[in-house]
Amino acid sequence: MFETAIQITAVVLLSFYAAIRLKKELQMMQQNSYRIGRYWRWLRSGLGAVDRITDLLLLGVVFFFWGDLWAEGGVGLVSLYKSVKELRTHYKKPLVFTARAVRLYDVGIVLIALSVVGSWWFAGEVEWGILSAVLLSVFSSLVIVFAVLILMPFEKALNRWYYNDARRMLRMMPDLVVIGVTGSYGKTSTKHYLYRILSEHYNVLMTPGSYNTTLGVIRTIREHLKPYHNVFIVEMGAKQRGDIREICELVHPRIGILTAVGEQHLESFKTIENVQATKFELIDALPPDGTAVLNCDFPYVASRPVENVQRVIRYGIENEKCDYGVKDVHYGHGETAFTVVDATGGELRLTTRLVGSCNLSNILAGVIVARTLGLSDEEIRYGVSQISQVEHRLSVKRTAAGITVIDDAFNSNPHGAKMALDVLATFTGGRRIVVTPGMIELGAKQFDCNHAFGRQIAAVADYVIVVGRYNQEAIVSGLRAEGFDEKNLFTAVDFAAATAKLRETTQAGDTILYENDLPDTFK
Repeated sequence: MFETAIQITAVVLLSFYAAIRLKKELQMMQQNSYRIGRYWRWLRSGLGAVDRITDLLLLGVVFFFWGDLWAEGGVGLVSLYKSVKELRTHYKKPLVFTARAVRLYDVGIVLIALSVVGSWWFAGEVEWGILSAVLLSVFSSLVIVFAVLILMPFEKALNRWYYNDARRMLRMMPDLVVIGVTGSYGKTSTKHYLYRILSEHYNVLMTPGSYNTTLGVIRTIREHLKPYHNVFIVEMGAKQRGDIREICELVHPRIGILTAVGEQHLESFKTIENVQATKFELIDALPPDGTAVLNCDFPYVASRPVENVQRVIRYGIENEKCDYGVKDVHYGHGETAFTVVDATGGELRLTTRLVGSCNLSNILAGVIVARTLGLSDEEIRYGVSQISQVEHRLSVKRTAAGITVIDDAFNSNPHGAKMALDVLATFTGGRRIVVTPGMIELGAKQFDCNHAFGRQIAAVADYVIVVGRYNQEAIVSGLRAEGFDEKNLFTAVDFAAATAKLRETTQAGDTILYENDLPDTFK
């Protein structure tokens, strides 16, 4: 009786651990947009993780000590410890139990239960239930993949129904002006700035947060679009070719803003030419009487001809051969003043609470669209003055301890990181400190871009904290190439260690730049 109780307890604990492992795999599947190919690429990069190795060790114990009561009990206790540890782990981007996630988890739990109970039942020995539970823990990735495959026909049918319902709602609003915003970076900030400016004259809806996929746009339409809205601003992201085209086929934008084509997501797109073609899917989808607004500070935007629309407006901060630009930029206490100039010689003096040329570029795109839609200079001027900083996108705050924090932690890229360092260079009251794990998803250019980033940091920063191992070698080699004093360099295991080091070293008057914050899929 005692032996049976130990074995059943082991089965329960191991099954519980299998369910916990399934939850972790579901979290990663969700972060990879429920795309099995992307999930497998992430999985291959983490096959050597400690958790997976210890799971294999548990499997080895069950095999080599088959039927040993104490071994089975020990495996059960280890699985309980690992379950509690996982439940207490804090993730930057935790699993969101959406309706789809709940369906996938339920199917996965059913697969686990059927496997454990079925193997125990048919073999007639508890040991087979224990073995099955351990195998499901080791191969929890296969369980979530099977769950995705099982539900795929249902999810496709459901998504098609949602898509058709959203399209029906849009057809009922023929006068709605749809503005698409895309780019390698800057699209979320541009969306927010444009929303604030246009709200001075119109009832505006924008896709919230980073809702920049087809399903995110559909959800925005079905849950938030009302008959009184005049303008709908749609942020459009892409993981692969055709993603932006799919969104455009749903919303049919009349105005398209392309903020940048740069070296980001090269791990997925492979070449910058593929990035260019994908981002231009928005511009190519515009009707003949539409308006294309293009940031020509980027060569892969400036060099691409646009022939499908009558009105193409090119803007730039650095490129003077544009229809719109800025001049007389002055950074004062708590605000930036600048003048918008157009090809006809017209000028508009504006002030904003934002800093950095990238923010001025994003505001400029908003000003162009506002003029296109008939806003007066006064409406534009007031709207720009009221723009708030977008969290984690070059936002500047001052703490009660007298420390200035530049938060640029969202989705770093070579162009944006350089601009963030330019902003940091303007702060001269105390030490300039950079905290960064580097940049990701740059494919074959990963090391070179982060090495160059290290060299740029060395020219600006007084103290550097490199977080994690993923880009540590590249950034440190860049710092050394510029002769950076390594006494002022600290390599932190994670952000918790970086924060602890900051508490020891910072003082009133210092400025800290947080550049990027790697998601849980990177270490």
